[in-house]
Amino acid sequence: MHAAFLGKLMIELQVFSFHSDEIMHQDIIPLYAADIQDQLKKQFNAKSGGRGGDGCPVITFPDYPAFSEIPEKEFQNVLTYLTSIPSLRDAGIGFILVIDRRQDKWTSVKASILRIAASFPGNLQLVLVLRPTGFFHRALSDIAFKFNKDEFKMKVPIIMLGSVSELQGYIDKTQLTEDLGGTLDYCHNRWLSRRTAIEGFAQKVKQTAQILQSIGTELAETELPNDVQSTSSLLATHTEKKDKMKEDIRLAVEQGDDILGSITKPVTENPEYKLNQDQLDNQTTVERLLAQLHETETAFDEFWIKHQQKLEQCLRLRNFEQNFREVKAALDIVSERLSAFTDVGNSCSHVEHILKDLANFEEKSCETIAKARMLASESDAFIQSNHYAVDSIIPKCSELHNLCDAFTTETERRRNLLNKSLELHGLLEKSLKWCDEGIYLLASQPVDKCQSQDGAESALQEIEKFLETGAGNKIKELNKIYREYAHILNEDLKEHVQKVFQKQESMEEMFQKRQVSLKKLAAKQTRPVQPVAPRPEAFVKSPCTSPGLQREYISNSESSALRRVNYRRGKSEMTELHQSRGGSTMDDEENLAVLRQHVINELIETERAYVEELLCVLEGYAAEMDNPLMAHLISPELQNKKDILFGNMEEIYHFHNRIFLRELENYVEYPELVGRCFLDQMEDFQIYEKYCQNKPRSESLWRQFSDSVFFQECQRKLDHKLSLDSYLLKPVQRITKYQLLLKEMLKYSKNCEGAEDLQEALTSILGILKAVNDSMHQIAITGCDGNLNELGKLLMQGSFSVWTDHKKGHSKVKDLARFKPMQRHLFLHEKAVLFCKKREENGEGYEKAPSYSYKHSLNMAAVGITENVKGDAKKFEIWYNAREEVYIIQAPTPEVKATWVNEIRKVLTSQLQACREASQHRTLEQTQSLPLPASSCTSPSRNHIRNTKKMEERKADLASLEGYGTTIAPKCPEKGKGWAKTCHSLDASEENDGWSSAEDPLNSSDAEEEGGGGGGGGEMKLTPGKYTVVTDYEKGVSEEFTVKSGDLVQLIREGEDGLWYVKNLSTGREGWIPANNLLMLIGNSKSAQSLSSSESGTASSTLSTSSSCSDSCNASSTSFSDIKG
Repeated sequence: MHAAFLGKLMIELQVFSFHSDEIMHQDIIPLYAADIQDQLKKQFNAKSGGRGGDGCPVITFPDYPAFSEIPEKEFQNVLTYLTSIPSLRDAGIGFILVIDRRQDKWTSVKASILRIAASFPGNLQLVLVLRPTGFFHRALSDIAFKFNKDEFKMKVPIIMLGSVSELQGYIDKTQLTEDLGGTLDYCHNRWLSRRTAIEGFAQKVKQTAQILQSIGTELAETELPNDVQSTSSLLATHTEKKDKMKEDIRLAVEQGDDILGSITKPVTENPEYKLNQDQLDNQTTVERLLAQLHETETAFDEFWIKHQQKLEQCLRLRNFEQNFREVKAALDIVSERLSAFTDVGNSCSHVEHILKDLANFEEKSCETIAKARMLASESDAFIQSNHYAVDSIIPKCSELHNLCDAFTTETERRRNLLNKSLELHGLLEKSLKWCDEGIYLLASQPVDKCQSQDGAESALQEIEKFLETGAGNKIKELNKIYREYAHILNEDLKEHVQKVFQKQESMEEMFQKRQVSLKKLAAKQTRPVQPVAPRPEAFVKSPCTSPGLQREYISNSESSALRRVNYRRGKSEMTELHQSRGGSTMDDEENLAVLRQHVINELIETERAYVEELLCVLEGYAAEMDNPLMAHLISPELQNKKDILFGNMEEIYHFHNRIFLRELENYVEYPELVGRCFLDQMEDFQIYEKYCQNKPRSESLWRQFSDSVFFQECQRKLDHKLSLDSYLLKPVQRITKYQLLLKEMLKYSKNCEGAEDLQEALTSILGILKAVNDSMHQIAITGCDGNLNELGKLLMQGSFSVWTDHKKGHSKVKDLARFKPMQRHLFLHEKAVLFCKKREENGEGYEKAPSYSYKHSLNMAAVGITENVKGDAKKFEIWYNAREEVYIIQAPTPEVKATWVNEIRKVLTSQLQACREASQHRTLEQTQSLPLPASSCTSPSRNHIRNTKKMEERKADLASLEGYGTTIAPKCPEKGKGWAKTCHSLDASEENDGWSSAEDPLNSSDAEEEGGGGGGGGEMKLTPGKYTVVTDYEKGVSEEFTVKSGDLVQLIREGEDGLWYVKNLSTGREGWIPANNLLMLIGNSKSAQSLSSSESGTASSTLSTSSSCSDSCNASSTSFSDIKG
């Protein structure tokens, strides 16, 4: 149809162009009045519009004195133009020439006639010459014309006229102008102006036709774009061209109407006025041009309507295609998210949460589905309106309908599955609740009241009444459950159903046994007997404490034997006087089992709720920050801040959802063994440290944007009463909740198999909480250029009052330091202790947390401690480089002091042990080459024998060690002073027990002397005093007396059978230890009393041995540059 209108338009335009060219019908190049306007203005000839008797056009050559001077080219142009004005029909009849030479000479007349005859381009019918009026020239012209007639031979006759009256005999006076005695209204300037206007209008019409033809072709041949923007731009461009074309046509029509009005103006003004033939021809020409212009405009309008319709259809199609792509992508995302709803849940609350998520998801997806259905309706409308691209629209329309229907169907299917799962979990939970109530009923029945017949019958009635409630609560047929819920039963859920059914069977078996016992008691008794409540023994728990615990059933023979043993034991107890106590113990154990079950249930239920809350936050907030549909609600400052706001919450969620929760559920039947579950996953709990360290940044960001419309919209969609910050606190609350639940479980499991694991798990969780708390303080340290991670694990941190006493300081500074304590926050690492100044910050929440300005640090390899300071039980000393620097530390409480001293002692002991192990790699010759102190009376050979024996016995070189180098040190502002030397003299009266990893007074001269004067044995003799334990010992005479490596023990007295009475000063416990074991425990350790009484000898001895020991240590390590500041 579009092509048909274009063809019609082309035909109209061709006709239009033909008529406009017909106005000027020259065969070669047409002349226009505007082109020869100056030549026409000379008026040496004119076409006044007069006609002869047969309608021949009249061309007048008025008297023009300079006729002979007119250039031939101009003369030829004017003649050609004038002869081209009449129509082809009129021009074919022939022209009448009127040559007015009344004022000229004969010679000029002759020349004019000859020139006209030679140059006239048209057909001539008659030539009328008005000869000169002068007598002489008139007579001369008559004679000359007669005698020279042959020279004027032309195709038409030439008539010489003597006056205008004679002229009127040939041409009517109405067809002659006034200068020829006629009445024809003619003004040459007006004629010239009108001819110029008509020809200009014709030219304008022709140009318009050409432009319309060009535009029509361009519009029709333009290839339609493939995108919305280009199509919209093309439509705007074509519309602009159309509007411009319409404006040009309007101007052309207006121009033609003006010309037509000027032609008909005399008639309008005077109805009796008669237009001459030329005027009529002009009127006809202009009217024809205007008619063709209107027809062309109409054809173009029709073409444009179709073209515009096609462009608009194309634009709608491109919009449809673009919307289709967007909706299709959105539907794909929605379908993908819907396909993620594969979980059928592990509890009623979990399934309800999934159903709620599905409902929220469906609500969020409604907008997308609505858009898709609206787009499908739009495509249906395209098809109904016979859109030109209907073939490409139909498949997309069908796809949209199918996607929407598929989404609705799949959503309904998922909802039905979840409802079925909810129904199944409801049955399972009802069964579990019924089992728990039954177990609680059995545990709550007082055994003493069942001794009487009435009491036993009452208990029986309670049991029977409870069992009657099982009809609506318990699972009756397992296979029926499998058949009815086959389409939702995955492996985990099927296993859960089996466990519930097994628990139900076990509970029923317990009831049956209790009923049998109670029925026996209810029978008439000859004498009062106190029965023992039978324990359910349908199954036994595996001693294995691995997290993959499964129920292990005993064989029939084992079960029978077990029943016989229990029966005999129960019968024996019933005949004894303590059967009441035995029944009470059994009753207590059942009560503890119920309490343990309550704790594990709370642990698992709260864990599920915790996982669901994390998922809710991640999907309802974190994921929405990446949702393009919500992007407009997020301020630019909040964009790309998801990792700061939520930290590693996603990592925490995956750990709990995929690992920890599933492991916990394996222990639902074995609550007392749940400690192993925590221990197996303890390393994974370290992720909470990262979350807590990020919490200050998260809370600061939340306070900045808590009023954001985005968070409000997310909270509204989730239907949360609490804002996001409450949920961001959940991980912190959860990690602190575990230790409370473990304490509860441990309280009810002290005599159970997993008690040790529970205690260890509790200790580990508390350790993680401490590490998290310590790390929160550590990240607040400022001013230290080094990497704190290179200092090893952070062991302790706390605030203390600190006095300094440096040997190299100014005396006034020393005195001032003694009386004015500094408030310092200490951080004890494995390799250094840091002194910082605590600075309180203003703000809210985590911003109010203090920061710590780094002051200086001490390398633990050069540190020693003095545990007790005279006059204050809360003080202890940390000294550095053989007491060159002494820091008196006052703890808040004696307990805090004891904890710190023990921890520092462990660090120093571990360093000493590491150095000794490094020394084992040296040969005996190197050990023998160690320089001995000057006061020693022991020969090198005897020293060699002694050291050799000790290495064989303990596989350790106990030579005196001056220090052990460390390979890594932080780059702190100031450098320290190397390894610490041995401790200076200690005042025994103050009981200042000094410790340092650089000390080992065993090789002192005093130790050699105490070892005996003989040269053979070199065996150490035990004497009362204080010693350092170098290895753990847990095999004392008393089971409660144990010592650990690094403990300080005091040998009090020697008893019989080679036993020593020993007091562990670190724990305060006392007990007997065999002498042989003591030698192994304390090795060559020197007592504190010996150190204080032989100060000079010890100092010289240890100093003399330091260089060689340092050399031995340097074989495997580099010297540590001290980090004292």
